[in-house]
Amino acid sequence: MSDTTALNQADAMIEKAWGRPIGALETLAVRRPVEDPLLRSAMHIRSSLVVSNNAVAVHQDRLHALTRSGHVPAFYDLDRITSSAVALRVAQAESRTALQAISHVIEAREASVTADRAPALRLAQAAVARSAHAPRAPGQPDQPAPSATVGPTVAATGPRR
Repeated sequence: MSDTTALNQADAMIEKAWGRPIGALETLAVRRPVEDPLLRSAMHIRSSLVVSNNAVAVHQDRLHALTRSGHVPAFYDLDRITSSAVALRVAQAESRTALQAISHVIEAREASVTADRAPALRLAQAAVARSAHAPRAPGQPDQPAPSATVGPTVAATGPRR
């Protein structure tokens, strides 16, 4: 098993996404939650990850103590070993779920930042799409009028004989 915990991975993802250290981001999430609700969500999920990460460490330590080398577990230890193993699996699953939730929040943040970059382009595309589907007034041709020719105009002189 690697030394990198789910909490360390989450911290690295959050710091990379917001470009600041976790301590500064925690302060921002608490002081100004309305300015960046996605940061507040990520930090809230991170706080539950801290609890799960601590539970993983406690259950791992308990299992190592119960199954240490040279130690023969007593009959009553078997139930403790089993329950600690199950609790460890649950805590690890909770950690993975929280880590995945943080990655989804970061993806949502990246999508919203990308969407905010070109609102004028989106508005222009929407206007073009609306004009192509706009209902025509009665008597208005279905086809757009041909473009005017550029050049000298010829005056009508009447019919030639």
